[in-house]
Amino acid sequence: MGQGGQPRGRRPRDGELGAAVARAQDGDESAFAVAYRIVQPGLIGYLRGLVGEDAEDVAADAWLEIARDLGRFTGDGAGFRGWTATIARHRALDHLRRRRTRPRTTALDQDALDRAAPHSTHEQALESLSTARALELVRSLPRDQAEAVLLRVVVGLDGPAAARVLGKRPGAVRTAAHRGLKRLARALAPDPGVTDEGPRNAGGVEVNGTGDGDGIGHG
Repeated sequence: MGQGGQPRGRRPRDGELGAAVARAQDGDESAFAVAYRIVQPGLIGYLRGLVGEDAEDVAADAWLEIARDLGRFTGDGAGFRGWTATIARHRALDHLRRRRTRPRTTALDQDALDRAAPHSTHEQALESLSTARALELVRSLPRDQAEAVLLRVVVGLDGPAAARVLGKRPGAVRTAAHRGLKRLARALAPDPGVTDEGPRNAGGVEVNGTGDGDGIGHG
């Protein structure tokens, strides 16, 4: 269980989000605005990790698609976070293809850090960082680890949901998130007893015993 009795992998406002989405699908424009306000900070933080200063423009394109296809969505608040993250990622990759560049990890904005829900000791360590320090540490991660951390900590997805966004197996994403969060935690409070060798379950992030065989690309 996470803080406040919330199950790990669920955001505190997912119930409110799910209710707002349901009302928005019935035509309630004010409810859509509520859903936007809940989801947007995490979505912007994630997109900053992919497209940097263009995050706002990409998010605007993503929300146009989200609004257009809202009637097709089925699921709860957590599912809506994953669905919107998938749309945002597709728009980001389209943007990067147009620029003919590769995804890159840049800043986590302060709003996204402030709103990130704590799920584990590693994630709490990340949230304690200043914006500048977060930028420095997340940039140091391999791209697969950085994106997994962004989806888990900033967007608030659980392992399977993050895997669906990335189009990878859950074991690969859980391993990438585990390793990335462990590196960040170690940068804050070095622990000689923590290594990257062998599968472990730390901080509530499950690790697939065949993590290295799950096809994680370090690009």
